[in-house]
Amino acid sequence: MSVKVDQQKIEEILSRGVEEVYVHESFVRRLNSGNKLRIKYGIDPTGPSIHLGRASTLWKLRDFQDLGHRIILIIGDYTAQIGDPSDKLAKRPFLTREKVESNMRLYREQLSKILDIRKVDVRFNSKWIGKLEPREIDELAELFSVQQMLARRNFKERWEKGEEVSLREMHYPLYQGYDSVVVKADIEIGGFDQLFNLLAGRKIQEAFGQEPQDVLTTKMLLGVDGRKMSTSWGNVINITEEPNEMYGKVMSVIDELIIDYFILCTRLPMEQIREFEKRLREGENPRDLKMLLAYEIVKLYHNERAAQSGQGNFVQVFQKKEAPEEIPVKKVVSQRLIEILVEAGLAESKSEARRLVEQGGVKVSGEVVTDPYFTPEIPDEGVLIQKGKRFFVKIVS
Repeated sequence: MSVKVDQQKIEEILSRGVEEVYVHESFVRRLNSGNKLRIKYGIDPTGPSIHLGRASTLWKLRDFQDLGHRIILIIGDYTAQIGDPSDKLAKRPFLTREKVESNMRLYREQLSKILDIRKVDVRFNSKWIGKLEPREIDELAELFSVQQMLARRNFKERWEKGEEVSLREMHYPLYQGYDSVVVKADIEIGGFDQLFNLLAGRKIQEAFGQEPQDVLTTKMLLGVDGRKMSTSWGNVINITEEPNEMYGKVMSVIDELIIDYFILCTRLPMEQIREFEKRLREGENPRDLKMLLAYEIVKLYHNERAAQSGQGNFVQVFQKKEAPEEIPVKKVVSQRLIEILVEAGLAESKSEARRLVEQGGVKVSGEVVTDPYFTPEIPDEGVLIQKGKRFFVKIVS
């Protein structure tokens, strides 16, 4: 694949969904040089699924790939164990290697939804970080001060609250920066919360006699409820979601975020998105544009037929107030409701299932059940269980 110098494409790369470009002049000069650049992006497998927020940055990589540049994707199998503190206001747990490896198993398939993975240089940073000697780590640490670390927003807030800040967490930007040295990155892409780590890469590259990488940070995509994306809050949309579930979750996005989701989560032209923004200002029902948004996102990660199915299911369940025509059937051996919810895939744990039931979020045969220890009768034809407004499962024994 040859390197393209496409001014319109370059302009969109540098503007759409972008928070900051550092150093802008150098970045533009590199893209206009016609040279094949080494574009670095690191992803830590701290969970098994990639959500739309992280995917929005991966689509930026796809833009570089389409121009012919070399994508170096670093799987942080070592740094995931350390835990990136960039967007965390509490100390992250120290993950085991087994947990990290378990999370990594489905990554290639998910990444292939966005990137041409056959042309991606995939590297695992345990290969080099795991070999660093104590002296070498000390030399990396010497490049930064405690004051610089504590000036970071998340560390600063935790420090002021008297909450623990681990020295282990302070190693994270050292390792991410050293990744840039090993792969000789020209450009590194990351979320805006990653800025400190990305700039650390520049400083460490200079210390190793390399030309410092330029940096592009993308805007943070908030969760569907307007808070920071968090799996524990249930406001995340993963790219592995089934079409109906994905469509329904997009429809729960608060109105104020519709345009952000169009910009960061779809491939529609910016001219069209600006027209949507104008229509919202002029009073168009946000639901209508949100249905288009949901359709585009489902189509992007599945296909057109799946998007049509998701839309039809939404109309059936929410607008006509009817159960969907196609309801998955699950055979279970559990008897108590909370255990059935977990076995049927409607909850990830018993604690989550108990919370759903106690909050009135579960119906059995159309009736709300608030007793988590309820044991439903399961006739031969099965029983319908509904979680929230959009999740239906027929249970058979």
